[in-house]
Amino acid sequence: MSETSTSLAHHLLVALPSLTDDTFARSVSLICQHDENGAMGVLVNQASEYTLGEVLAQMEIGTDDLELRARVVLNGGPVHPERGFVIHDDARSWDSSLALGAGLYLTTSRDILEAMARGDGPANALVTLGCAGWNAGQLETEIAENSWLTVPADAGLLFDTPLEQRWQGAAARIGVDLFRLTDYAGHV
Repeated sequence: MSETSTSLAHHLLVALPSLTDDTFARSVSLICQHDENGAMGVLVNQASEYTLGEVLAQMEIGTDDLELRARVVLNGGPVHPERGFVIHDDARSWDSSLALGAGLYLTTSRDILEAMARGDGPANALVTLGCAGWNAGQLETEIAENSWLTVPADAGLLFDTPLEQRWQGAAARIGVDLFRLTDYAGHV
């Protein structure tokens, strides 16, 4: 990332139809960090095969909240698939949190899951396993190759929009209809 570049932290990357990689096709990723060393984000529209109840049980965290136990855990990306990442809107001081901006936070510590299990967690939270990472300059190259559309992050999209509508919904926030785009890119 050059000094004239702008950080894409707190933006959503929306996969354009030309991006056909199995992991990222039709994906939406919340970029949590972006600097000269690269970028890190979590996918926010792909369900994993796990429920939060299964994850909590594996961590030996009990809860009687049936709705919480049934909540789908998201596939956050191919990097560190064994690690949990919680995107939420709770400004409390958790053991390991990163403020993303506009009232969004990323927490990777156990204490937030324990609070959720007790019924004292964030009002809104997405739990993911894994994250996505880009080496220095890689994300900028992929954007230049028409793989991604960038959209300012939006809590409403993350917490209120159903998973299957987030891809098109994110692009629609800036007036783009992904179903009208071709799956190839051209350069003049």
